[in-house]
Amino acid sequence: MPVFLHVLGLAVFAQGTSEFMLSGLVPGIARDLSVSVGAAASLTSAYAIGMIVGAPVMAAWSARLPHRRALAGFLAAFVVVHVIGAVTTDFTVLFATRVVAAIVNAGFLAVAMSAATALVPPALHTRATAVLLSGVTLSCVAGVPAGALLGDRSGWRAVFWAVAALCLPALALVFRQAPADAAAPHHDASIRREVRVVRSRPVRQALVLAATVNGATFATFAYLAVIATDITHLPEGAVPGLLAAFGAGAFLGVTTAGRTGSGELRTGLFLALCALPVGWTLLALAGPYPVPLIVMTVIQGGLSFGIGSALVARVMRVASDAPALSGAFATAALNVGAFAGPLAAEAAAGALGDYRGAVWVSAALAATATAALAVSRTRTRANRR
Repeated sequence: MPVFLHVLGLAVFAQGTSEFMLSGLVPGIARDLSVSVGAAASLTSAYAIGMIVGAPVMAAWSARLPHRRALAGFLAAFVVVHVIGAVTTDFTVLFATRVVAAIVNAGFLAVAMSAATALVPPALHTRATAVLLSGVTLSCVAGVPAGALLGDRSGWRAVFWAVAALCLPALALVFRQAPADAAAPHHDASIRREVRVVRSRPVRQALVLAATVNGATFATFAYLAVIATDITHLPEGAVPGLLAAFGAGAFLGVTTAGRTGSGELRTGLFLALCALPVGWTLLALAGPYPVPLIVMTVIQGGLSFGIGSALVARVMRVASDAPALSGAFATAALNVGAFAGPLAAEAAAGALGDYRGAVWVSAALAATATAALAVSRTRTRANRR
């Protein structure tokens, strides 16, 4: 893999830490800004809103820019909004900074996905995507737990400062190593052609699957820290370890998907997806018990991110004629799930009076994705006869 691909992975690591760090900071933010736990958890949804809106818009706009300029500009803006988030005392301003941070994150990721697939031959596209997304999973393994630990000891604001600082080495390396002519400008006619590609039925189906699976992932992830402290009765100091367990599973899942996946709807992907709702059900039942909760957290992290990575590769494969927009729409689909999942989880937890309602939402969404894929496979086989 080209060295610059790992530079992109470093930047994605920093941005992934920011995206997921709220899971471990929700209790502290709620106390400090005098808002409810549900309101603090909605910051995850705020980030998803920015990603959903920002991904296609930023991808279309940045397609006219050289990769170096686009990547550096997005990353510099990301640093600025985290500094603002670190100093604000107003929840509304904090909410707004999360939306803006997500918009520039979406722009960066859309350009990075395009650059990653341009750096390698088609046979290595799935692996290149996995290397890029490994930055996200490594943020779960190291960045998010470290952020939760730093937040527990120094307050959540220190985590925002740390993320801003973490972006600076990646920004310097982008300036130094990104090819100045990594991409030629795209014209309006090209963008319109790519829009037609991503509106095709196979691409829409792949996007819906990715959104549903990610909705299941984030429904539980947004409430994992609260489940650990309020249901399992673990001390707050144990939350970073639980998040690290989820991240370790996620890293293994993405790595495995990158080496074995091809972007096709093969039997292995279908079987993994069938296991997903079963795993969420077991995690819900394991809620009061520390050891089973940790074990199922690792398993579900691996399944969720492994399947998610495979579905992103699926989107990139069926939308290969839309190199500028395919990554953006894959990013948007993932964040539609990241936005809707926690909202559905909040509603279920409130109705049941139990934070494990979030996990039951995950099980339901995963079962829906499994059923949709089963129908798609059946139709595909019927059409081949």
